[in-house]
Amino acid sequence: MTDTDAIIQRLGALFVESLHIEAPAADTDLFETGILDSLQLVELLLQLEQRFGFKIKIDDLDLDDLRTLARIAALVAARTGTKRVPMIGPAQESVPPKRALRSGGLR
Repeated sequence: MTDTDAIIQRLGALFVESLHIEAPAADTDLFETGILDSLQLVELLLQLEQRFGFKIKIDDLDLDDLRTLARIAALVAARTGTKRVPMIGPAQESVPPKRALRSGGLR
């Protein structure tokens, strides 16, 4: 499995978990088919930032980069700047730091 394939697979999970949409084929145009509406697009941007750990400035936004899962995967790969995309979001368990446990009375 290539890095892009792994990102596309994670994007598919994002679509199901956060947008409540069955993940389309990687080359399906999300706008022309009506799969994404404007509110879902905003939620997609938020989820991309949270799950992949990068920010998207409105000035840098190009809707063509968000047209298909394959293009979104290329955007994620370019923005993260690494071969390995960090696991951030619901797919990763959050472990509290030790000092947070101590302040809560646990030792």
